[in-house]
Amino acid sequence: MGDIHSPGHSHGHSHGGHSHSHEQRGTALFASLALTAAFVIGETVAGIRANSLALLTDAAHNFTDAFGLLLAGIAFVTQSRPANHVKTYGYHRTGVLAAFINALLLVGFSLAVFYESYQRILHPQPVVENLMIWVASVGLVMNLVIAWGLGGHGDDINVRAVWIHMLGDAASCVAIIVGAVIIRYTGWLTVDPLLSILIAGVIIWTAWDIFRDSLNILLEGLPKGLKLAEVARQVRTVEGVIDVHDLHIWSLGSEAHALSCHVLIDDMPPSASDSILRRVNHVLAESFDIHHTTIQFEHARCALAEEFCTVAKHQH
Repeated sequence: MGDIHSPGHSHGHSHGGHSHSHEQRGTALFASLALTAAFVIGETVAGIRANSLALLTDAAHNFTDAFGLLLAGIAFVTQSRPANHVKTYGYHRTGVLAAFINALLLVGFSLAVFYESYQRILHPQPVVENLMIWVASVGLVMNLVIAWGLGGHGDDINVRAVWIHMLGDAASCVAIIVGAVIIRYTGWLTVDPLLSILIAGVIIWTAWDIFRDSLNILLEGLPKGLKLAEVARQVRTVEGVIDVHDLHIWSLGSEAHALSCHVLIDDMPPSASDSILRRVNHVLAESFDIHHTTIQFEHARCALAEEFCTVAKHQH
């Protein structure tokens, strides 16, 4: 689980191989990219012919999804590359960066849609509702198939961003179908820009979680779902551990976390402390899924111990 590099320092890590589901997810990403790109072209043409802002908005949304899928695919391949002497942690954060950029693009696009929708509300324009229904129906089926092919959101924030976008697109298609039916039977043309506003709102809502989670990882914040005080408490329960401080936990990527800390133990030779190291790493791996650790053993309290205790009290 860990190797002792010096009398007071230890380091543990593990590397997982590519699973069959990992390869399937990669294939699903690139297949989804091809399908979405083809649909964007068709929906754009249909939106122009139908004079529907809702269809054009959804086409633009699907274009950002296609771009997001392209980023996701590139990141999916890149983040699997092994570490080297320059990128010592590897390329885990490539997917996180792709998700962050994708979220920013979606928000910017939504703001543009709000403006154009406002103009259409002031000046309603006729649409071809039959074409809206058919194109939206095709889009609904396509988005649900892609979401199913990605196998749910999982733990990969990059794939989760794409998965959430697909569900948002599916909801948008349902809204377009309903709107087209309303226009057909009531002639209420304003429903088209109102649908565009609704779709843009859904886009911002789906982008927010991805933006927040990816930004937290890029800023090396505490991984989602973990509590610093709880991790410290669990480590202190390990036999041979007197105290733990200067504890830091961050994410290398969406599925890999790292930890460093100082652990106070009795004065003993490195060969004797190895069993404590193994027990600490076991607790971190089993309870918190943390496999990359840097643990420094100490035999006397350092100045950082009091500072860490103050931080831990504030968390409570």
